[in-house]
Amino acid sequence: MFATNTMTMNFSAAEKQRLISQYGPWAVVTGASSGIGRELAERLAEAGMHLVLSARRENLLEDLAQSLRSRYHRQVQVVASDLSSAEGQQKLLKATENQDIGLLVAAAGFGTSGLLTESSPEEELNMLDLNCGAVYVLSHAFGRRLAARGRGGIILMSSIVAFQGVPYSAHYAATKAYNQSLAEALAVELKPLGVDVLAAAPATVDSGFASRANMKLSGAMSPAEIGVETLKALGRKTVVFPGLLSKLLTFALTTVPRWAKVQIMKQVMGGFTKHQRT
Repeated sequence: MFATNTMTMNFSAAEKQRLISQYGPWAVVTGASSGIGRELAERLAEAGMHLVLSARRENLLEDLAQSLRSRYHRQVQVVASDLSSAEGQQKLLKATENQDIGLLVAAAGFGTSGLLTESSPEEELNMLDLNCGAVYVLSHAFGRRLAARGRGGIILMSSIVAFQGVPYSAHYAATKAYNQSLAEALAVELKPLGVDVLAAAPATVDSGFASRANMKLSGAMSPAEIGVETLKALGRKTVVFPGLLSKLLTFALTTVPRWAKVQIMKQVMGGFTKHQRT
C-alpha cells in the first residue's frame, strides 16, 4: 500500500557511548523474541549494554541470548514470562532486582483487527493486560528504581494509530493511545529525577505482529528501520516517529481535523484487513 525506505541510520561510536554513559550498564527489553523488541536488544548489545531479555518463547530468547553473547560479548539474562499476567510481571521484577538496570524498553505487545462487536472479549482483555497493564506495572516499578538511582531511561511503544480512533482496530489503537499518553506525562514527571522517557510511534512494521492481528501489510517498514533512530531520540525527544513511512504519514495528517483522520484511518486499516465495509 505504501512505498518505504529500507535504509537504516548510522549508529556512531559517540552515540553508543552516550547510551552506555546515560543508561548503562543493564537494560531490560520486553518482547525481545521478535520484531522491534529484538531489534532494540540487538542495537543495545552493539552499544555495549548487558541485557535482560523477556518474552513468552524461551527457545527464541535463548537463541538470541547466545547470539548476542557470541557477537558482542555481553552478559545476557533470559526471563521467559507472560507479562499479561501478574505472575509474569512479578517474575521479571524479581529476576532483575539485583541488576543495576538503567533502561527499560517495554516492547511486548500484540494487536487485533476487525469489528469490535465481533471480537473475542478474552483475547481483547488479554491484549489490554499486556499492552497497558504490564506497561503500567513495569513503568511504575522501574520508574521508582531509576528515580532512586538518579539516572536512566524508559522507552514505551506507541504507534501512529495512537493519535486518533482507528476503525477495524479500535481497541488496539486505544491501547497505543494509553502508551502515548502515559509516556508524555511520565517524561515530565521523571525528568527532574534524571529519568528520560520516550514514546516511539512507528507506522506498520513487518514482524510477527501482522499475522497475530489478522492483517495483511504491504510496504511495511522493517524492524531495522526503527532501532537506531529510537535510541538516538532517547533523552532528546519525548516522541519519535522512527522510519520514513512514519514521518510521511504523520506529516500528511498534520493539518487534518481529528474526525477526518478517523475516516482516513478507516480506509487505511480496511485495506490491511478483511473487514472493510462500505
